[in-house]
Amino acid sequence: MAASNQSAAAPTGMNVAVGEPLVRMHGVNKYFGSLHVLQDIDLTVDRGEVVVVIGPSGSGKSTLCRTINRLETVDSGTIELDGQPLPAEGKGLARLRADVGMVFQAFNLFAHKTVLDNVTLGPIKAKGEKKADAERHAMELLERVGVSNQVNKYPPQLSGGQQQRVAIARALAMRPKVMLFDEPTSALDPEMIKEVLDVMTALAEEGMTMVVVTHEMGFARRAAHRVVFMDEGQIVEEATPEAFFTDAQSTRAQDFLSKILTH
Repeated sequence: MAASNQSAAAPTGMNVAVGEPLVRMHGVNKYFGSLHVLQDIDLTVDRGEVVVVIGPSGSGKSTLCRTINRLETVDSGTIELDGQPLPAEGKGLARLRADVGMVFQAFNLFAHKTVLDNVTLGPIKAKGEKKADAERHAMELLERVGVSNQVNKYPPQLSGGQQQRVAIARALAMRPKVMLFDEPTSALDPEMIKEVLDVMTALAEEGMTMVVVTHEMGFARRAAHRVVFMDEGQIVEEATPEAFFTDAQSTRAQDFLSKILTH
């Protein structure tokens, strides 16, 4: 597969310097029964890099994303975060998950807790932060994602876009080394998608290491250092956004783009 140094040049408008490898996947295989959902995956994500994973439904994108924080175990191969192999269980795994922020399709907020409580729960319980410090940081993050005025509301009182921005703030509250986004806009109404993508673009511009599974091609063009195209459990092609969208090399990628790029 293509080496990660393809990503050395940041997209237009971004001045982030991409650094040393932060996530390494080598020879990763995953089965669900007889279905081979990840096939010999080799992928490196550098510190400060934004990697956008795209491909048809059922190609293994979300499974790949979820293996990076061991929400899905693998059957063979190795995954390292910051030079350390993923722990199998126990306190080591809890520490790993504190270093890997995850934003899901379905928000996964606690409906019975306020916005502020949702964002402070992890730092207080998992990292032992003092409540006042956690709340101060939470307010900074909620301001950053544009929902600080919703701090005392409960998730069901918010729009989908607001809930997803709270979920991003919650993940950031753990001060992660890398952020994983698993189709973060797929459950949103069209008018709410932009507000979430704007937050994600700002994070990319600030240098957050990100792995983003998405169908939003505009975001991939704008914010990615590298596009990874998957099909049938394999990484078929890797390239800069410009190279991928203007001159995809594989027949499968060309066919995929011809179906989704209608404008």
